[in-house]
Amino acid sequence: MENKLKSWQSWLLFGGAMTLLFVLGVIISSLMERKAEVADVIYNKKVEITGIESRSPIFGENYPREYQTWVDTTATDYRTEFKGNIAIDELAQHPQMAILWAGCAFSKDYSTPRGHMYALEDVVHSLRTGAPMSTAEDIQSASCWVCKSPDVPRLMETIGVDSFYNNKWSAWGSEIVNPVGCADCHEPENMELHISRPALVEAFLRQGKDITRATPQEMRSLVCAQCHAEYFFKGDKKYVTFPWDKGLTVEAIEQYYDEAEFTDNIHKLSRAPLLKAQHPDYEIYRMGIHAQRGVSCADCHMPYDKEGGVKYSDHHIQNPLAVVERTCQTCHRDSKEALCNNVYERQQKANELRVLLENELVKAHIEAKFAWEQGANEDEMKEALKLIRQAQWRWDFCVASHGSSFHAPQETMRVLGHGLNRAFQARMAINKVLQSRGYTEDVQLPDISTKEKAQRYIGLDIPAEKVAKDKFLKEIVPEWLQKAKANGRFAKQ
Repeated sequence: MENKLKSWQSWLLFGGAMTLLFVLGVIISSLMERKAEVADVIYNKKVEITGIESRSPIFGENYPREYQTWVDTTATDYRTEFKGNIAIDELAQHPQMAILWAGCAFSKDYSTPRGHMYALEDVVHSLRTGAPMSTAEDIQSASCWVCKSPDVPRLMETIGVDSFYNNKWSAWGSEIVNPVGCADCHEPENMELHISRPALVEAFLRQGKDITRATPQEMRSLVCAQCHAEYFFKGDKKYVTFPWDKGLTVEAIEQYYDEAEFTDNIHKLSRAPLLKAQHPDYEIYRMGIHAQRGVSCADCHMPYDKEGGVKYSDHHIQNPLAVVERTCQTCHRDSKEALCNNVYERQQKANELRVLLENELVKAHIEAKFAWEQGANEDEMKEALKLIRQAQWRWDFCVASHGSSFHAPQETMRVLGHGLNRAFQARMAINKVLQSRGYTEDVQLPDISTKEKAQRYIGLDIPAEKVAKDKFLKEIVPEWLQKAKANGRFAKQ
């Protein structure tokens, strides 16, 4: 019996030793892969890069794998009906949005975002930036460039942050010519992640936090947060500011804006003082289970890949479902079909609430317009306009965020639900105003079944806008590029 016990113990020790050796082997293999990746650059570096180098192809000399995947942003997405290089016209799919943004430039043009390679092209071509033939005709501030190019931090370093902001959008047309690239997220000397825009650093400081103490894993989300977040243009200089002082929730940011008495625009129909959400991706991501478990943005949108013995980060930033085997399935053991269907189901349920809220908000704006026409005064309309502001802020917070229904589905449904409740309350408040003036019938709604009909209803002349834009693109933009090339600022991708 004693011999059997000793034999059993020996086998246990042997098994434990083999397990330990296996684990050590995996660790050493991982370290060797990382070593190979680092060594590949250190010993084969072709170009020395210092300072803020906004021309990404120069980085490509040293980091060809990362660079090529960055260029691949133009490639087809994982589903044939959605191309990575094709923008989908959201206003055509949801004409109600033109009504909700009446009086705001987004009512002219709003499409789904394309890859980083298209960041500059899209902002230059958008009707939202107008057709400035001179700075005197410019409708936008220089702040509209902030997240579109590594030329922005280069300029900020050269002339100062205040000087950069204190200009019109068109003032920097010949300086900002390279799309989002390497220098936006990396220090050139060692390629460590860094924050290149001041707004995120300043937001941390106002909360008593030091962003330089962020862990490497946290930085894999924070470099994204410097652009993929809610912000507003503060003061006369239109200084880009993150409204995070009270927290990241929709209510906390709303409280910040209310106390600052900030309004993005007055609605053209209802006269409601509205907030326009930008793209609060980081805020909503932080409220989801993946953030709570320590998963970073890059883990899903920039998964690692291998080439021989070299492990590198895939810079073809795209929908994680395009490469499920390198994203979702590194943690989840479900099939690709099950994982994709889970995402689609969440999106569908959130979209049901989104559409309901859009329709109620459209009615609220048009009914408020009718109430003003019947002679309603500001005191009578005050409560209704406040509720419209709150309802539309909640709608926009979810709709403007990329992937909100997946990043934090419970929070997204909660926010949309609260928005729907406020939209109902707003309509009831308007109805009381109308009833007090003897109007008891339903307000007749216009035909806004297409984008064109909705834009005409709010007084937009889109054909004229397009003519002006075409002239701007043919006459002014080539001058910008010619000047940039002459100054050595532009690098053809």
